[in-house]
Amino acid sequence: MVDCAGLPVIAVRGADEDGGPGPIRAFHNVCRHRAGPIAQCDGLAAKSLRCRYHGWTYGLDGQLKSAPEMQGVEGFDVADVRLPSLAVREWQGMVFACVDETAATPFDELVAGIDARIGDGRGLAGYGHHQHAAYDIACNWKVYVDNYLEGYHVPHVHPALNRMLDYRSYRTELARWHSLQWSPLESDPGLYGDGDALYYWLWPNTMLNILPGRLQTNRVLPLGVDRCRVEFDFYYPVDDSGEARARRDADRAFSDEVQLEDLRICEDVQRGLASGSYVAGRLNPLRESGVHHFQELWRAATGVR
Repeated sequence: MVDCAGLPVIAVRGADEDGGPGPIRAFHNVCRHRAGPIAQCDGLAAKSLRCRYHGWTYGLDGQLKSAPEMQGVEGFDVADVRLPSLAVREWQGMVFACVDETAATPFDELVAGIDARIGDGRGLAGYGHHQHAAYDIACNWKVYVDNYLEGYHVPHVHPALNRMLDYRSYRTELARWHSLQWSPLESDPGLYGDGDALYYWLWPNTMLNILPGRLQTNRVLPLGVDRCRVEFDFYYPVDDSGEARARRDADRAFSDEVQLEDLRICEDVQRGLASGSYVAGRLNPLRESGVHHFQELWRAATGVR
């Protein structure tokens, strides 16, 4: 159950005809009677969806099955009522949904080439969800995205992260609808160990932060012209040993540290933008190509110049 740009959404998995798990479906979590909530929690095993306002009940295919005390009502037939659905794709163990598929970037184009870059060794599809974190930030959502899309600030804003990354080897690769920042990484075995740090941005507001033994998803949600919410979900290989729990705790603590550093600088930048003093400066071609890429996509989508 999530909020998708103000729209309450519920995802369900029904049974296939042979009794096995069926496809995941996503619906508006809004009863077609008088807008009550169909579901208010995650993870329940259920054979139907029942609105807790007036008890209208839907199947896991979104079709209305029953409506209390509506039998014989003129012009009403349960067969005519169903929950609006969203377009859904499962990819790398994650579920992506789109309210308006006709207006969306085709999903295969959005992630083109990422499977090959990640490779089978990462095993993301087998990771399990462990925790969620959210931060409200006093900046426009595009300020946060701009900040994410460059490593130019890392030596100045993230001292601990900078010691792990090889800044001289830090590179940005651009695709049509996403970009990748990557660097070799060296860290304590009790945190990530050694490997590559892969930071994927997917148009327009989704990030995949992939480090050895960890996937972190990151969504940036606009709340107003100068406010946004950043939501993180953490995924790890399924392992409940003491060592694995310690690494997860260390990752969460370090991620909080990095995020608070980003939060502070983004809020400072927002104040600078609102000051009336700022005139757009020149981007660094080597370090800020991802920022330019995002801004050009935004201009094309909105017609703003």
